Amino acid sequence: MLYLRNLTYYPPACPSEILKQLNLELAPQQMGLIIGPSGSGKSTLLEIMAGLAEKTAGGVFWREQELTPLHLQQLAGLVFQFPERHFCGGTLLEELRLGHPEITRDRIHEALTEVGLGHLPLNASPHALSGGQQRRLALAVQLIRQPHLLLLDEPTAGLDWSMRQQLVSLLARLKAHWTLLVVSHDASDLAGIADRCWRLSHGELQEADPDRWQPQPQLG
Repeated sequence: MLYLRNLTYYPPACPSEILKQLNLELAPQQMGLIIGPSGSGKSTLLEIMAGLAEKTAGGVFWREQELTPLHLQQLAGLVFQFPERHFCGGTLLEELRLGHPEITRDRIHEALTEVGLGHLPLNASPHALSGGQQRRLALAVQLIRQPHLLLLDEPTAGLDWSMRQQLVSLLARLKAHWTLLVVSHDASDLAGIADRCWRLSHGELQEADPDRWQPQPQLG
């Protein structure tokens, strides 16, 4: 179980807290969805949970153990918004082996298959893939590490309707094996597969009903 307990982020240069005593619980093999407008602190929260930024007060806990930034770097895998901009490898093989030269081809093929890219040749360029395939590759890069928690920042941003639906279906399958925490300004694609839902506004987190955010059928 993942817990946030009174998590606060108040950097010295800011006039007020960016995150104000956030509390959250998320069970294994569930997907949590945090909805909020730009500037509400969503990306900052994921950076703290990935161990890339340090909270000011409160804590992040996994099964009652409080986690340090180093623990979080080992526990969590973060997929940034527009992750394709961060690709460094010239081929899929190079991209998936960055920082993990010991990873076998079998493990690489397993990760690619898990995200629906097992048919692609390992010498293909990440930059030659479609937008949806690039998002899937970014997920595979994190799955290679076998994290306990997958963090996703606006995973459907910039994709057309078809690619968004394919990615949502993939996330629905992945949560059978992983714990997912997703942040987005638009819940319409993701609310249908979320187990828990929260609204983040002005640094404050409140639980919400996922059904409220699902698109309603058109009448007439």
